[in-house]
Amino acid sequence: MPIDTPEWVRDAVFYQIFPDRFASSDAVAKPGPLEPWDAPPTMHGFKGGDLVGIAERLDDLRELGITALYLTPIVMSAANHRYHAYDYLRVDPLLGGDAALRTLLDGAHERGMRVILDGVFNHCGRGFWPFHHVVENGAASPYRHWFHLDPAVLTGDRQLDPYPDRGGRHRADEAGGYRAWWNLPALPKLNTDEPAVRDYLFGVAEHWLRFGADGWRMDVPEEIDDPSFWREFRRRCRAVDPDAYLVGEIWDEAPDWLRGDRCDALMNYPLAAAILGFVGGPDLDVALIERHDTYRRMIDILDGPAFATRLDHLMTNYDPAIVAVQLNLIGSHDTPRALSVLGRDHVALRLAVLLQASLPGAPCIYYGDEIGMEGGLDPDNRRAYPTGSERGDRALRSFVRWALTARREHVALRRGSATVAGVEERAVAVLREADGHVAIVAVNPGSVPTSMSIRLTDGRPLRQLDVPDLPAGSISGGTVTLPPSGALVLVDD
Repeated sequence: MPIDTPEWVRDAVFYQIFPDRFASSDAVAKPGPLEPWDAPPTMHGFKGGDLVGIAERLDDLRELGITALYLTPIVMSAANHRYHAYDYLRVDPLLGGDAALRTLLDGAHERGMRVILDGVFNHCGRGFWPFHHVVENGAASPYRHWFHLDPAVLTGDRQLDPYPDRGGRHRADEAGGYRAWWNLPALPKLNTDEPAVRDYLFGVAEHWLRFGADGWRMDVPEEIDDPSFWREFRRRCRAVDPDAYLVGEIWDEAPDWLRGDRCDALMNYPLAAAILGFVGGPDLDVALIERHDTYRRMIDILDGPAFATRLDHLMTNYDPAIVAVQLNLIGSHDTPRALSVLGRDHVALRLAVLLQASLPGAPCIYYGDEIGMEGGLDPDNRRAYPTGSERGDRALRSFVRWALTARREHVALRRGSATVAGVEERAVAVLREADGHVAIVAVNPGSVPTSMSIRLTDGRPLRQLDVPDLPAGSISGGTVTLPPSGALVLVDD
């Protein structure tokens, strides 16, 4: 079927926000004591960030170069991350409720910014009202088929136990009496084969699009292994908003999801792994990577030829209309912070951001990465955004702003094709072509100078951009020379 992806995403730069940790506004009353903002985050603590706080910082984000926000879940939940929903149709009061989302959406749209929400449709929290109904009434509940219950529960021979004494975990045939995501009792799995459940979830997606959201990031969509569910989800979302962006949290390549009938794009973890493995090289924090269930199999130390091979594949593995709207991240709330993965090397992070900002797809910056926030595994990767005079690496923020400005000002850095134009042992040059314009981005994460021949499409003159805070490369004829940790960006406009 034809590939139809939202045009606006091709020029977008996303900023991912974990709402409890980004900004707190005095306009949102808090019901009681909170975990101290600057204290290390805990699994269950609440810092008190809210949506009005985000709205109050929209001008700062726009000045950075951000054009779109991706918010982790905002609906009512008893978890600080809010992936444990108990009411899908109300914004959590700790975040300011529906009125705060209205303030944020209106403020973003007035500035030409988009906002996509995080949808958790595979599982809910055990406080979700239909699940509570089953807990109270067992087999007599009309909501009993909304979940995957043990047969003995359905026959009335046993009751559900949502708090089993099993070390925090259970299986469907053990103490809890119901299936749960990753066997976590706090996350009952929804029965999406049940027509009433499907209709409810589709209605949730429609509701928030009508409210003003610009799309959905779908949490663990592969857990709903039913293409018909996602086809109907897409049809109903696009009926409300033909430009809605639908991006799936799938960590590996998944061509079946990107054929025009389900997702527009995926969170591009394969590209993140390639960039981090290349710019980090031997300085990667291997011990931290090994502690992450997915990064341990995804991130390898890559030299120039290996990165070039990986990049050529990732730029052509899907239809060009898909590649153009992939969500290109180098960190998220589910991974260690990029700076920590890179062994706290701020220069390597600059090189990673430069590549991220100059490849096809929509760059997505995890809140605080632009000022060098650090963090290991969850919950350490979800620290509160610093406040006061000590607000992180401001020089790094200026570099990120420069990279995003260059992307915005030069069409060949944000649209069109990307091919490897040159490669050496620790260096790669990428040729970008779009709308009759070209650009070259070359980086050398290595510790020694290097030179390489590059392939150009014609003899047109190219202008060298002044890349701040990185050693500058040069070009002579068809040869690019790069110092250690150096970069070169050439444009024709």
